[in-house]
This record gives sequence, structure tokens and C-alpha cells, in this order.
Amino acid sequence: MSALVLALLAGGLTGLALGALGGGGSMLAVPALIYLLGFTPAAATTAGLVVVTLTSVTALVTHARGGAVRWREGALFAAAGLVPAAIGGAVSGQLPSGVLTGAFAVVAALAAVRMLRPPATVRPDEAPVRTRRVARTGAGLGAVTGVLGVGGGFLAVPALVNVVGLRMRAAVGTSLLVITVNSLAALAARAGTTVDVDWAAVAPFAGTAVLGAWDGRRLAAKVSAGALQRTFAVALLAVAAFMLADAVL
Repeated sequence: MSALVLALLAGGLTGLALGALGGGGSMLAVPALIYLLGFTPAAATTAGLVVVTLTSVTALVTHARGGAVRWREGALFAAAGLVPAAIGGAVSGQLPSGVLTGAFAVVAALAAVRMLRPPATVRPDEAPVRTRRVARTGAGLGAVTGVLGVGGGFLAVPALVNVVGLRMRAAVGTSLLVITVNSLAALAARAGTTVDVDWAAVAPFAGTAVLGAWDGRRLAAKVSAGALQRTFAVALLAVAAFMLADAVL
């Protein structure tokens, strides 16, 4: 199978996951770029940020049209992750490939486990928002985005539910705003690096990811969110196990 066909297929799946779940797409993008298209881990995380940014913006527009984005809360959460995302983006290019691959595998496994757990209980609307906790969580999410080139929706969605008190539908839409901001900050930090990225392969990947994000939003309206998450989580666990074995062996 040609590299172009692989890029188109992998990009479509990435966008579908991101549009349907509000996150998780980059967990597919980075392994696909490494193992299907031959990118180095450093190049894959950089390219992954480009793909995640474009697909997040696309999915954000669709969710915003449905009134599912809380702009004020999302901006506060995202602001806490700006500096950590920029620092992580600058540090990522200096890390050995094995460390990046192993770290990504661990984070992917944690994301899968999080998705398999029962949905979190929504915090009562009248309870006060814990600003420090929001700042800590947002900063941690930004750092993960910067170093590993992932959007971090699997962390953002439950945090927006438990810490900020959003309903699940609003948390999914608002997480896309957070992902977009963090990804842009991480990309800006990587702008001066010497990582060699094959943009000819990234372009079709990103293009089908954007289209997939539109379809993912429609899929989320028709299929149970729990069923989507469980299916994606099982696939993600398999990817994480493969990557961890590759990093260790």
C-alpha cells in the first residue's frame, strides 16, 4: 500500500476520533506517522501537532455551531497551559527517540484506561470552581501537549467536567478550544527546531483528518458515547502495548 493511501486512511481515522470524542485523535496520529509513514518520533510529534491543530479547529467550529462550547471557561483552562506547552515543545526535540516513544506509549495507555472507566460525576453547578486546581490541571495538560504532540482531550474532558463543572456535551466541545490553544503554543515553540518533517506526507494526512472531524461530529450524534469510547480505548491499548514493546526491546 502506498504512503499516500496510508496517510489518507490514517488521517481519516484521526479526524473521526477527534470529532466524535473531543480528543484522542493525536493518539492515533503519532503512531501512524511513525510506523506507517516512517517518521522519527520527534518529527511525528511535530507533525501530529499540525494535524491536531487543524482538526481541532474544524471540530471546534461544528461544536460551537451547536452551542456546545463554553468560551470563558475554556479560555481560563487553556491559559494555564500556554507556558508549559511552549516549554514542552522546545524540550521535545532534545529527547532521545526511545524516551519519546516510551512516554507516548504510557500516556496512550493511561488515556485508554481513563476512557474505559465509568463517566465522572458532574460537579454541582453551585459549587465553586477551584482556580488552583484548574491552573494545575491546565498546566499539566499543556506540558503533555508540548512534549508528546498530543492534544490531551482525554485529560481535558474529565477535568472540564470535574474541575470546571461542565456537562459532558459542553466539556467535549470546550476541550477542543483547549486543545487548539495548547497545540498552537507547542507548535510556536518548535518553529525554530531542526526536526525534518515530510510535509508532502503530512498534507494529505491532515486533509482527510479535517474531513473526518466533520463526520465524527455527526457520528457522535448517532452512536452512544460510551460505545465509541470503549471501542477507541481497546484500539488505543493495543497501540500503546506495541509502542512500549518497541521502545523497550
